Amino acid sequence: MCLFHVTLIVRLTESMTMEERGLVLVTGGSGYIAGFCIAQLIRDGWRVRATLRSPARGEAVRTSLSKLVDPGDRLSFVAADLDGDAGWTEAAAGCDHVLHVASPLPTGRSRSDDELVRPARDGALRVLAAARAGGVKRVVMTSSIAAVSYGHGAGRASFTEADWTDETDLGDTSAYERAKTIAERAAWAWIEEQAGHLELATVNPGLVLGPVLSRDYSVSIEVVKRLLDRSVPGLPAFGWPLADVRDIADLHLRAMTNPKAAGERFIGAGPFYWVADIAHTLRARRPELARRVPTRRLPDWLLKLAAPFDPMLHEHLFELGRKRTVSSEKAKTLLEWSPRSNDEAIVDTADSLLALGIA
Repeated sequence: MCLFHVTLIVRLTESMTMEERGLVLVTGGSGYIAGFCIAQLIRDGWRVRATLRSPARGEAVRTSLSKLVDPGDRLSFVAADLDGDAGWTEAAAGCDHVLHVASPLPTGRSRSDDELVRPARDGALRVLAAARAGGVKRVVMTSSIAAVSYGHGAGRASFTEADWTDETDLGDTSAYERAKTIAERAAWAWIEEQAGHLELATVNPGLVLGPVLSRDYSVSIEVVKRLLDRSVPGLPAFGWPLADVRDIADLHLRAMTNPKAAGERFIGAGPFYWVADIAHTLRARRPELARRVPTRRLPDWLLKLAAPFDPMLHEHLFELGRKRTVSSEKAKTLLEWSPRSNDEAIVDTADSLLALGIA
């Protein structure tokens, strides 16, 4: 057989393999985690249909993704909003899987829980109903450790997927934790009662860092940005288990394709880092930035004094001094997930912010 025929067979086989992988719906296509999920899906040979609240954002999404992958004709967009029924049936039609990444995020002090809870819960149920109607095999829903490790007061420090946030504890949760918990609980209850053939898995990330692709970035990136631009004068006693956005995208795909993942929750997070630990990593790994990064601790009393003037600080003041560790052992063992270190995620976040002129 001549080289031409061998090459042709290889290319045809690759093409068939690519097509056989099928179509995945990714909700919230303009989001931070969603962008990396889309890029990895395309790299792995899947076709992607992404939802956007406004189709006009499609070109901006393609531009951002071009830094990771050439979407070509393997990416399309459809209009759908968590707040309404329109578009979801069409979005899920013909899809093999759904990554439900879209979720409302707090932008300031919420006037009521309903601003976050209603779209998070009702949006998840809309996606599940559309997925079932469209013959989808599995939905992977992006939840959070916010649905795992809150509402337990100061007596608990370590958590696994068996744990649930107590959303009724208003002293140890904000509207965000309550929304994530209520939405995930509603999704599991719906699956138990109405799923039919549809499978569900959830991914529960920690605080997500990693490379930023554009000026439209996740609110979680503010932790590093504020240290670099000194918009905080010191280091508050806040902390979280960290995760890299690239690893969270990888975990979504593993949860989507691994038969063992059906009906399971997966925490995706590394060790707990205080803001002071993040600052130390920046100074140690990027010495040229050392003069920009604060070194002194901010006393709790000062933060409490400033809280009435900062909506986000006021909303999360209950987290001062609270250390909540989580275990990702289940994802590592069952799905062979191997995440990057916290330090790599922090440094890559900073490098991308500087490269884009954001910090």
